Amino acid sequence: MKNKRAILVMTVAILFGFAAVVFASRWLLKQPGSSSGRIVVAAADISLGQRLTPEMFKLADWPANSVPKGAFTDPQKLGGRVLKTNLLMGEPVSETKLAPAGTLGGLSALITEGKRAITVRVNDVIGVAGFALPGNYVDIIVSTQKDVPPGTDARQQNISKIVLERILVLAVAQEVNRDETKPKVVNAVTLEVTPEQAEKLDLARSVGTLSLALRNQVDPQAASTEGATKLTLLPEAPPPAPRKPAPKPAPAVRPAPVVVKVAAPVRRDCVTVLNGLRMSQECF
Repeated sequence: MKNKRAILVMTVAILFGFAAVVFASRWLLKQPGSSSGRIVVAAADISLGQRLTPEMFKLADWPANSVPKGAFTDPQKLGGRVLKTNLLMGEPVSETKLAPAGTLGGLSALITEGKRAITVRVNDVIGVAGFALPGNYVDIIVSTQKDVPPGTDARQQNISKIVLERILVLAVAQEVNRDETKPKVVNAVTLEVTPEQAEKLDLARSVGTLSLALRNQVDPQAASTEGATKLTLLPEAPPPAPRKPAPKPAPAVRPAPVVVKVAAPVRRDCVTVLNGLRMSQECF
């Protein structure tokens, strides 16, 4: 009796398990399939500005629902194109990362439309000790002498002033690789500027000396300064207050002489009076 009951329970459990498997398989079949496609990815790290060849890429499986917009499926279509950004190994390439078709490789492919590239000579100090790398932003400071009216303090002629702000560094020396993080002392820095900024920069380096100030890449805040002169750098100390002369001692005041008026003696007439043996004198 007990064996029959155990067999019945096991049979029911098997039937329920079988039903669960059937329902689960049917549910999975109704779900949308996770199909995948093959797109072009970088076979190795590729630097920006480099002219591409099909051998630099390979096809890789990629989920169909997350294929990047503008991705390529044929490496042959990338022959002769130029990269605007760096590509890491395994990273997909898209149209937004490429310069327009027909662009030659090199620095010209990196210049934004409507802007220009201009190179300035620097040293280890002006170039921020080699930390002004491609992709960084810098401010341009010029140190020169300004025109002042005659008779003005000569210390107001020398001035240092920020003339250009948030200027993109395209290249240092002849390298445009933006992956470097170590400082590299070079003698020239290429900057991306507008035509108006190019004119100001060319004038600034002809009238004075230039310095670069490295700034935070995500800081768009403009600096509003009036420039630094010798007068503001070394303000003149106020002249010492004049010493008051010691007061002169007051002259000794002599007391006024006291005049004592003495009454003039009154003249009297006197006579001697003999009264017996007694003699006296009477005046009148």
